[in-house]
Order: sequence, then C-alpha cells, then structure tokens
Amino acid sequence: MPINLKTAVVESREQRLGTIIGWDGKASDLSQESAYARGGCEAKCGQKARRICELQGPFTQGSVCSEQMVECQAGHVPDAALIQHSPIGCGAGQVIYNSLFRNGLAMRGLPVQNLHLISSNLSERDMVFGGVAKLEQSIRDAWERHHPKAIFIATSCATGIIGDDVESVAIALEAELGVPVIPLHCEGFKSKHWSTGFDATQHGILRQIVRKNPGKKQEDLVNVISLWGSDVFKPMLGELGLRVNYVVDLATVEDLAQMSEAAATVGFCYTLSSYLASGLEQEFGVPEVKAPMPYGFAGTDAWLREIARVTHREDKAEAYISREHERVKPRLEQLREQLKGLKGYIATGSAYAHGLIGVLRELGVQVDGSLVFHHDPVYDSQDPREDSLGHLIDTYGDVEHFSVGNRQQYQFYALLQRVKPDFIIIRHNGLAPLASKLGIPAIPLGDEHHAVGYQGMINLGESILDVMAHKKYHQDIAAHVRLPYKESWLKQKDPFVLARKTSAGSEK
Repeated sequence: MPINLKTAVVESREQRLGTIIGWDGKASDLSQESAYARGGCEAKCGQKARRICELQGPFTQGSVCSEQMVECQAGHVPDAALIQHSPIGCGAGQVIYNSLFRNGLAMRGLPVQNLHLISSNLSERDMVFGGVAKLEQSIRDAWERHHPKAIFIATSCATGIIGDDVESVAIALEAELGVPVIPLHCEGFKSKHWSTGFDATQHGILRQIVRKNPGKKQEDLVNVISLWGSDVFKPMLGELGLRVNYVVDLATVEDLAQMSEAAATVGFCYTLSSYLASGLEQEFGVPEVKAPMPYGFAGTDAWLREIARVTHREDKAEAYISREHERVKPRLEQLREQLKGLKGYIATGSAYAHGLIGVLRELGVQVDGSLVFHHDPVYDSQDPREDSLGHLIDTYGDVEHFSVGNRQQYQFYALLQRVKPDFIIIRHNGLAPLASKLGIPAIPLGDEHHAVGYQGMINLGESILDVMAHKKYHQDIAAHVRLPYKESWLKQKDPFVLARKTSAGSEK
C-alpha cells in the first residue's frame, strides 16, 4: 500500500499502520503482537496495517487532535501562513505554539517572529449555511497581511461535518494569488491519535511544495525531519561533511521545496518522520535512512553508519564515532556511579520513548515501566531496521510494565504506583503535576533533541541529577495535597480496569 498523493486527504494512521491508543503488558509482548521485525505479514499479504487487540476505555479526560499537530507543523513555517478553518476555540493552541515557535527560532539563532495563523472564526450560522465565504476572506487576509510564499488550510471537525468544499477554494485562490494554497484535511474525529496530523501536513507538502522536477542533486544535503529543538544535527552531520536541511518546523518554503534534491532523509523519531521520509523516497527517489534512531551508543552508531553508507562517507563516520566514544565515556562512567540505584519512568510519544529508555539504561538507570501515548505496529517503509521497539528490546532488554494510553490522568496514578519511580521524563507536561503530587519530580523535555546522540546521554544524565536535587520539594508537595479521586480508585491496582471491562462488554 504505497503513499497515495493523488488525493488531498491523507490516510489515517489506524488505516495505514494499525495505530492503537490502549494496551498494557510487557514490551516484548507488544513487539510480538506487532509482528514487525519478528516475522511480519507483509511477505504473505502485502499489507501495512497490523491489527492488535486494543483496550478501549469508556471515556477520555482529554488529549490533543490532528488539527493541533498541523498548527505546530504547517504553522511553524516562517514564510508561510496557516488558515484554521474552524470555530475560534480550535485556535486556542496558537498561544502555546507561538511560544514554541519563538523559542525554537531563538535556539536555532534565527530571527524571532510570531506565527502567521488566522482563524476563519466559524459561527453557528456558518454551520448551517456553510463557511466558504469566510475561508476565502481569511486567505485574502493572510495574503494582504503577510504576503506568504505558501498558504496552508487546516480543516476542523466543524468543516468536516458541514462539508465545505475546501479544495475548490484552494485551487481558485492559488490561481489568483500565484502561491501554493494547500488544503490539509485534519478533522480531529477522523483519527483517534494526533500523530495523523503530522502526516496531513507532510502529505500536503509532498503534493504541492516539494519540487517535482529537481535539477542537480545536492549530494551533501540531508533532510532532517525534526520539531523545533536545538541545533544538534548540524554539528553531528557536519563531521561527515554533510549539510542539514531541517524540516518541517522552522523551515522556509524553499527549504521544503528542495527536499527532493537531497542525498538522503533522516529523523530523530519515526512517529514524526515515517510518512514524509517514505514519501520522499517513493515519489522523488531520495533515500530514507533506515536504521535505529540516534539514542545511546548502539542506536547512534548504527544511525551514523547508515547515513555514511547512503552518502558514501564511511571513513569519516568511523573516525567521528571513535572520537565521540572516547570523549563521552569518562563522563558517562561518572554519571553511572552518581545515578546508581535510581528508577526512571518515561511518558512520551512512542518511538521517542523507545529511544529514551535506551539512554536511561546506558546510564545505568532502572526502567520498569513506560507510558507511550500511542503505538504504531509498523512504520511506512516496513523496513525492520526501523523497528524501534524491537531495537530497544534486543539491545537493552524488556520493559515489564509497558503501557499505551493517550495521556489519561485517571490512569497515571496507578501506572506510577506499580513501579514507584524516582523521577519521570515527559514530553507533554499535562501529567507532570500529578507525579509531583506523588512526590515524583518530572523532567519536561521541551527541547526534544536533548537526549539525541552521544552528547545526549550526558545531557540526560545531568538533567536527572538536577531534578533529583529538588526531590525534597516534591515530597513536601505530596505531604500537603489530596488527589481528586475516591479511595476505592486509589486502591485499584490495574490502571486499565475500566477499559478491560468495556472491552469485555463489547466482545459479549
């Protein structure tokens, strides 16, 4: 099932990959059920999507949606504009994403500016009579205010319900304005996990921005699919004589257009990079680097060696790997001694969590449990070298309590109680206050590149030392707060008991 760019609508992760948001057990059991590097069905049936028995809870306390991921992808292209064709409430995320955008530009040493985001501000009347006129006006407003080099249109649950013909508007305004006007179909109800929003943005970029007939290939250029984190990849790949083209966040429209001219495409997290990297290889012949992600010695070594193989720089890679091993090992030995006896817990996106667990185990930190916010049984390339969960298990061992859940507060208490970690590492901070109320400090990874590569192991180890120095503060909080749950729920040992009851009822 190749990526289909003939339609403007991206296929959801559930349809394409078999993504789930509810599961509980050992990491090795989930890997076996995913049947990825451990004997998949692709040779027999040619299908991408795997079907895993999924726990489905009776309610949800909150999450984010695909449209928000479009905000933080298409919205973070500095010389473009994003129209949120939605009620104004869908634009609430603009505040936090503007902060992330500004901080990201500052970390990269780029001119700091605000987002170019406009809401079409649909009302009840528009829900009855349609919102096409407001969409057209919003696009013209974006053009007059910002003169962007591309205009993205994010759909919403509301526009999906009323059926506005967004594509016809985009085609007409593109001809009028002379810049790409790109519909991104990201209605929140179409996918149960927000990661489909990454794919929606990347789908539109592949269809309408990437240069279709590139001239001469730039043999030293590598696309790095990342978010808005600090610039760690230029120094790493610069050692191999390679230049970095950061995409999608903080990239210009020209940066996105030249992706088809690159020598290769890599990422730091397959959740984020899978769709775009596979699309560039399929449609434009840009090789996707298929290797473990760059976390810990094993992953970073393999990642660099595969980049070197694809770009014909093997000697430079081996020299760099050797130098970095020698540089970081003395400090790592010190950190392992200082962190001895600690237990950590990871609560992040799926592939990212696999990498972080590996780094913790490189540091000698015990990891008995993890919560990943979703699970992709397979990635778009289907190449077993991209099986990040399998790599974790084969390299660093099993994880006894490995849970999949989309950030539910009511489950998190029991998840932490059954492993009792000394600290947690988290990307999306909504769960961190609950951990603090239990006396557990959190390391919020606002810079998602913090743990990448050889230096990343040292970075994360020192962050653990920093947060553990404030352990007493969180213990004091725990001694003076009450959790908003009944005693019967606090005594419940199974975080997924409600989902198991619901699933059992559904089967009946």
